[in-house]
Amino acid sequence: MSWKPQGGSGGPWGGSGGGNGPTGGGSQPPDIEEMLRRSQDNFKNMLPGGLGSGRAISLALLAVFALWMFSGVYRVDAGHQGVVKFFGEHKPFEDKGPGLHWYYPSPIGEVITENIEAIRRIDVGFRGEVQTQGFNRGLTPARDVLAESLMLTNDQNIIDVQFSIQWKIKDAGEYLFNIRDPEGTIKVVAESAMREVIGQTKLEKAMTSDRELVQNKTRESVQRILDDLKAGILIKQVQLLKTDPPAQVIDSFNDVQSARQDLDRKKNEAEAYANKIVPTAEGQAAQLVQQAEAYKEQVSKQAEGEAKRFLSVYESYKVAKDVTTQRLYLEAMEEIMRNSNKVIIDQKSGSGVVPYLALPELNKKTGAQ
Repeated sequence: MSWKPQGGSGGPWGGSGGGNGPTGGGSQPPDIEEMLRRSQDNFKNMLPGGLGSGRAISLALLAVFALWMFSGVYRVDAGHQGVVKFFGEHKPFEDKGPGLHWYYPSPIGEVITENIEAIRRIDVGFRGEVQTQGFNRGLTPARDVLAESLMLTNDQNIIDVQFSIQWKIKDAGEYLFNIRDPEGTIKVVAESAMREVIGQTKLEKAMTSDRELVQNKTRESVQRILDDLKAGILIKQVQLLKTDPPAQVIDSFNDVQSARQDLDRKKNEAEAYANKIVPTAEGQAAQLVQQAEAYKEQVSKQAEGEAKRFLSVYESYKVAKDVTTQRLYLEAMEEIMRNSNKVIIDQKSGSGVVPYLALPELNKKTGAQ
């Protein structure tokens, strides 16, 4: 818009004749109120229907309200859980799973999404990696935290225990609102549970045969305590990474273990020798007993036979004394002469035999040949 000169040509402030400056004669200041009024009118005319009307204001407010309500649409990704708050208060019955949802926009409502499928890990007794067992066995640098790892066993020994806890969120609402420091709580509870289990286990078994039992009992104890706290946390695994004597006494412990191994070896050798000698001695004893039983049976039967034979001879003697006497004489002579060197000469041979012929010696030579 242009300025209209008043009373003649001149500058934008007007003037007469030779008045050339803003302070020249006949000049007047601009009307500021008129300028503002005209600017407002021009701005209203640029809007359709005119913004100044009540209907337009209502439509504008309705549009703003619609945009505000639309801002309450939210999406929960797979593996996440949406936690709903109404004026800052948690509404567990309105928590949502994966998908597209709507809730009151801020500042009335608020939605927090939390990953409930991610597996997280907390280390106790060390910081970093240590030597692991099994398929992924290896040795990597680590920083020991002895205040957490040194524990007392059932047999009053000190053991250095390093382990890790793998966990995930089970209920995002409980996880966010029931405990202030979830990781710190898990660590304190796990360390306490491990000390309790180790306190019920002997040193040697904690290092060897009962490792899996210690892990399972610790996991169950930690889960039970967290459920009592309604922490919304699920313990997936408790893994023992190190169960050794303290470094200060490791050499002495190895010497003791070596001595125990020597003791076990000697004991096994003694048991093997005993298992070899005892059956042999038992076998020989059983053989002697069997021989004695057989000899006893033989002597008894022989005595019984002799007694029966004597009775039989006696009965025969009572029936025929002469005949029995002659038979007994002949049997006795047969027994006496059985092993003696003898030459029997028939009486009918007469004097045909040379008296000095060494017949027995000749008989021995013939037998030897």
